[in-house]
Amino acid sequence: MTAVTLMMLARIPEDGLPAFDTYENTVLPLLARYRGTLERRLRGTDDRTEIHLITFASEADYQAYRKDPERLAAAPGLQASRAEVEVFTVRDLG
Repeated sequence: MTAVTLMMLARIPEDGLPAFDTYENTVLPLLARYRGTLERRLRGTDDRTEIHLITFASEADYQAYRKDPERLAAAPGLQASRAEVEVFTVRDLG
């Protein structure tokens, strides 16, 4: 079993921050159910960009998190924020 590390980059419209924060407050606690760990959560000083570094114990755990019913139910909140989100699989170069 190989761990999977992801970097999430979100670009958040100024008026979308409340909806984005509500979404994040719902879905980030779900990580632990799927052996996921939020390693870092960083936000730009202008509150318009956010970066997460997240590790899951396996690809299967990540895919299970993506299918979580609570996460899926919260998705309209992310859409309402109009955040542009990109997710990258990354590796540590030391």
